[in-house]
Amino acid sequence: MKRSHYFFAGGGTGGHIYPAIAVAEQIRKVHSEAYITFFCSERTIDSQILAKTGYEFFPLPAESVSLRPDRLLVFVSKLVRSYRFARDKIGPVAGRSVVIGTGGFASAPALLAAHRLKVPVALINVDIIPGRANKFLARFAKKIFVQFEDTAVHFSKTKAGVHVVGCPLRADFENPDSSRAVFELELDKNKKTLIVTGASSGSMSINDALCALTKDLEPFVDTWQIVHITGKRDYQRVLTNYTDVGIGHNVIDYFDDMPGLLACADVVVGRAGAVSIAEYAAAGVAAICMPYPYHKDRHQYLNASKLVEAGGGVIVDDVVGDCEQTSKNLLRELTALMADDEKRKKMGQKGRAWARLDAAEKTAQAIMSL
Repeated sequence: MKRSHYFFAGGGTGGHIYPAIAVAEQIRKVHSEAYITFFCSERTIDSQILAKTGYEFFPLPAESVSLRPDRLLVFVSKLVRSYRFARDKIGPVAGRSVVIGTGGFASAPALLAAHRLKVPVALINVDIIPGRANKFLARFAKKIFVQFEDTAVHFSKTKAGVHVVGCPLRADFENPDSSRAVFELELDKNKKTLIVTGASSGSMSINDALCALTKDLEPFVDTWQIVHITGKRDYQRVLTNYTDVGIGHNVIDYFDDMPGLLACADVVVGRAGAVSIAEYAAAGVAAICMPYPYHKDRHQYLNASKLVEAGGGVIVDDVVGDCEQTSKNLLRELTALMADDEKRKKMGQKGRAWARLDAAEKTAQAIMSL
């Protein structure tokens, strides 16, 4: 049966949305008349990303599971409301639809509705260790697409076919255009570029670590420039820190063209979400990964370790409660890379060789065959 409606469900972070957009692009490339719809969370970042795609999207009031008595009733109520909304959207086209979950609490209502409506379900799981939502929802999936071989074992008890394809990335990563980033950020083409990013929502601890060492980068003032993406909450504070910094810099709260921006980069400092490390590798840029330190399963550290094993990056620990130590660790790795053109070049080449740029295409083809 030829499917005509594709519903993507997930959100809360860019890591749950960007792989879905990448697969949607590939579906539309093959099937230009396909209907693409997103169910996402009510977090601002979801709408901020999806509003620029042209795809139909619906924020759901669902929220993460809570067993606290004062939150449990709210959780159940919002889950039911979200389920009914998703069911009403999917139901009229159930016989021609596929529902694809990408993780996060916003994915559950739509996948539960799909299961009830007997609509085929697929999962995209790019983190090395699946989150709670995907672990639970895997029982309903016909196919599960993962980035790492190590992830497959977590779905071994399901009946789904598990496909190791890599992380779906937007098509722009294959042939990025850096001209917009150069123009809008007024980058000096004669200088090397350091990108600092805390991913789609920003990272206070990465911002703090960088702010603590900016004066130590003075030896690079003639040859380097910084693009520091702070996240909206931290923008003004970080901007103030750069008041007396000599090295060229552009402090911004968000930038939506990461393929183009990373194409300008010589070094990137950032978190180690599954999408982030795949993007660093695809861009062929030497990466300093600072995994989010509060996850119990340390999945960002494990994600980053794969890029490090491939030779495309290094890990700097974000030391909880000790910004000074974090900054010292970062400064050591950062200055070593900024001073060594050959090392950066080799790291970028090894990262690019590890990247799997056909992940979105392979995932889309398999989904369209459901």
